[in-house]
Amino acid sequence: MTEQRIRREAVSEQLFTLLRDRILSGDLAAGVPLTAERELAAEFGVNRHAVREAVKRLQQARLVEVSHGGRTMVLDWRRTAGLDLALQLAHTERLSTSYDLRRDVLEMRASIGADAARLCAARCPDRTAAEIVSAAAAYINTGPDLTDLAAADVTWWRLIVEGSGNIAYLLAFNSLVGEGFTAGEVPTELRATELLDVAGHMKLAALIASRDEQGAETAARALLARSVPVTPHTREPEGGTP
Repeated sequence: MTEQRIRREAVSEQLFTLLRDRILSGDLAAGVPLTAERELAAEFGVNRHAVREAVKRLQQARLVEVSHGGRTMVLDWRRTAGLDLALQLAHTERLSTSYDLRRDVLEMRASIGADAARLCAARCPDRTAAEIVSAAAAYINTGPDLTDLAAADVTWWRLIVEGSGNIAYLLAFNSLVGEGFTAGEVPTELRATELLDVAGHMKLAALIASRDEQGAETAARALLARSVPVTPHTREPEGGTP
């Protein structure tokens, strides 16, 4: 029996978080059975309904799988989990020191943004292109407060991502900006160089309006890369190369 006990509010949510962190940190290794429902209920002093709800959430997050015979097996989250899990990794203490989440999120953002700009230049209607140019012109008069610039930047990029016509990119964009870059907890100050690059915003808008696909991709990547931290070398994540 552990001395740790679950608070009585949101019991299943708390249990899900504890079990999730055990899986992500490797305390519950991939390929082994999850601790039995009865044992989990006894360990944490909760009822079995709370355990079932927590396990259901683990299954939805693709962290565990109910195998033949009814045993619940721990999965290798690096191979099965989705983008939604990235929003939780920063809050898992052991993993937050093993992965550079700020860098990883901003690298993904730069890649998605660059290709979205290319597709927007190729696909968006003339009305959307005009809105992008207009929003970039309005950006000049925004600030100098970085919070105001960040809000205007998100509005402008939403036009571009929507203009790309790629629903997967749009959903990823929503995840990244929905709670202020929750996945990497990126302070606005770390994006100051990008946000203050008014010329870069204007250039990208003009390239999209002129239907220059490759030019838009290059300009978008250059703009977004301003916020990507430069690391001296590539680290291998804990557990080796997936």
